[in-house]
Amino acid sequence: MLTLTRLDSAQPDFQTRLTRLLQFDDAADAAIEQTVAAILHEVKTRGDAAVLEYTERFDRLPAASLASLELGPAQLQAALAALPADTRQALQTAAGRVRRYHEKQVQESWTYTEDDGTVLGQQVTPLDRVGLYVPGGKAAYPSSVLMNAIPARVAGVGELIMVVPTPDGEQNPLVLAAAAIAGVDRVFTIGGAQAVAALAYGTATVPQVDKIVGPGNAYVAAAKRRVFGTVGIDMIAGPSEILVIADGDTPAEWVAMDLFSQAEHDEMAQAILLSPDAAYLDAVAAAIDRLIEDMPRSEAIRTSLTNRGALIKTRDLDPARRRWGGSPPPSPTAKVCRRTRVPQSIVWSINK
Repeated sequence: MLTLTRLDSAQPDFQTRLTRLLQFDDAADAAIEQTVAAILHEVKTRGDAAVLEYTERFDRLPAASLASLELGPAQLQAALAALPADTRQALQTAAGRVRRYHEKQVQESWTYTEDDGTVLGQQVTPLDRVGLYVPGGKAAYPSSVLMNAIPARVAGVGELIMVVPTPDGEQNPLVLAAAAIAGVDRVFTIGGAQAVAALAYGTATVPQVDKIVGPGNAYVAAAKRRVFGTVGIDMIAGPSEILVIADGDTPAEWVAMDLFSQAEHDEMAQAILLSPDAAYLDAVAAAIDRLIEDMPRSEAIRTSLTNRGALIKTRDLDPARRRWGGSPPPSPTAKVCRRTRVPQSIVWSINK
């Protein structure tokens, strides 16, 4: 049975316990920063050799040269061709939807001339080269390829360089197929802070990029933070987080799966459920125990929920309704999804 933290907002020590739950371990954070700083320095000064050493150490993937860790277009196309027809069609459908959405975001250059002859305007110019970081170690997500590469292609970026870790040499065919569909130019099977450094500074084999996008673990996030300024970045996407607010009428299994959806990403991910119904929290806890063993990444989910997850009983849902006006809460940094909305049932999930 999984042991989750249980909190009650009516308890006098609630705020103290909640603050402790939400805090990231400062000592762990400092250790990550120190490790990442050393990796960046080594890659910046020693290039390919340092990347190869770290790839062998962290991904258990020895290689004679960094060039041997590059996958060519034929390998990407082969991965796409080998997929079952329905899976290939699903990826292509997703790619088409992503492309149509971002085509509506394209900005055009414009100018105008004032009465005195002054010409003012905005020049929109695509970047020459962008680096795409795609998780491929503990979990692999072809969606990360599509959602980063396709907008870049729509924007007119000249060249897309993808890095994806392949621990023990295990390649994910869906990720490679997605790269083929999205039109990625070059793919290197390297990951972690060393891959971010290679993209940011350039090596003899990996070209320097103008911007690095894509999610990763805490080491990748720390590396992106440190190279910002040398290159552009999209955002600091740290360990995944999700907050589910439920009134208790939605099937407990649905909410359990919602919590799993982010907890599976990383052992440091955080998944929290708020509900005014104590019996419902019990039902979700029971659903978690029933479902977790069948999840492909059950160990990561178990560690995440045990160490950083929580089921929290609230007085009622009024604070959520007052703050968000009965609608899913807006956020500039979080993706907001309404998982379900049925009569007398509210489930909001906020994840990033």
